[in-house]
Amino acid sequence: MLEIERKFLVKNEDFKKEAYQSFHIKQGYLNSHPERTTRIRIKENKAFMTVKGKSSESGLSRFEWEKEIDLKDAEALLQLCEPGKIEKTRFLVKSGNHIFEVDEFYGENEGLIVAEVEMNSESDQVLLPDWLANEVTGEQKYYNSALTQKPFKTW
Repeated sequence: MLEIERKFLVKNEDFKKEAYQSFHIKQGYLNSHPERTTRIRIKENKAFMTVKGKSSESGLSRFEWEKEIDLKDAEALLQLCEPGKIEKTRFLVKSGNHIFEVDEFYGENEGLIVAEVEMNSESDQVLLPDWLANEVTGEQKYYNSALTQKPFKTW
């Protein structure tokens, strides 16, 4: 599957008033190489393994494969992950025909809030909410896998 998304910084917490759902996420990386990452994620009481490929030149798209796995297996695999875990709350916010996933990070990445929107094509038009700040699509330092190695608090 091809994942096509744009990523933005968030300038305030107005998105929380517009969110229709939120949930806690904990994740780690078995492999964080930029050309292929393997992520273990626990989202509330469900668990997933995700493999992502290298981003396109524009940074908008990349291969993504995801499969639900047993929660106990995910908890065990998290113990094998590279140093640095991600903990965040994800808020879902509808804007026009799209849904923004807004991540508020904790721990070593506290203070960072990033919004992503998945699109059907790279030319898809997206209604951008007022609470968005700079676009950071393709900037690898904002990838979750990079945040495990160089957390926001160290910038």
